[in-house]
Amino acid sequence: MPAFPDPPSAVGSSPLRIQLTYWWRHRRLARLDQPMLFTEWVQHRKLHDRDPRLPALADKVLAKKFVAERLGPGWVTPTMWRGRRLPAEPAWSYPYVVKSRHGCGHTVVIRNRADHNDAVRRSARWMKQSYGAWLDEWLYGQIDRGLLVEPFIGLGQTLPVDYKVFVFGGQARFVQVHLERGADHRWIVFDPGWRRVSGASDDPDPPRPRSLGAMLQAAERLAEGFCFVRADFYEVAGQARFGELTFYPGSGLERVEPPRLDLLMGLLWSAALPGWLEPAARMAA
Repeated sequence: MPAFPDPPSAVGSSPLRIQLTYWWRHRRLARLDQPMLFTEWVQHRKLHDRDPRLPALADKVLAKKFVAERLGPGWVTPTMWRGRRLPAEPAWSYPYVVKSRHGCGHTVVIRNRADHNDAVRRSARWMKQSYGAWLDEWLYGQIDRGLLVEPFIGLGQTLPVDYKVFVFGGQARFVQVHLERGADHRWIVFDPGWRRVSGASDDPDPPRPRSLGAMLQAAERLAEGFCFVRADFYEVAGQARFGELTFYPGSGLERVEPPRLDLLMGLLWSAALPGWLEPAARMAA
């Protein structure tokens, strides 16, 4: 495997490293100057987009304030604690969730003392390094490192279903539904009318969430002013609950299936840019 360049600084990103990682996952080079695919647009954003709004909206602490102001406090899961070092002794009733505010995938569900001890060790590692450096995800390096604790919002032992709404040019276009995240993790993509766009053919369609309409409206409200944002939600007792805002889904390295969906999403991103050619906008419609 080729040697990777040094991690990027807080300002710069490496086109070479971006191409190496893209080749590693997709077995092709990305068109960084003229992106067409969604996965290529994510690489373009990592390389060029330094919008100062992005770090605050991806910060799991500051994003809650933004969402509460824009949608109302009922959309936000309360924070029971935040700081830089998780207490050695559990101070909350089980179960609860430990997260980092500055990273992605830094989440541990705590159901007992052993889980808490493990979270103390893992969260200490999270705090030692800036997340996203190797994949050139600039915005994470701009977020203050920190930890937070939230109540567990699943039912019993089951993690809540994760609904990820893809918003292009202020319009919700797709909903990626994540199933069995704690076991046989997989996802299916639907359009806003809950018609399947991708996913294993032998997987039955999950039920349409009662709060789907509210999720779509909320996602569009939160994504105003951006070419692309992914807004994540859960449903708790039939009510939508905000999860997070994501600007580099899968770092653009996860394969989008079927391939035509990668192209369609890329065209929608292109069409959301000011001054894009009308033919591209019509193709994406």
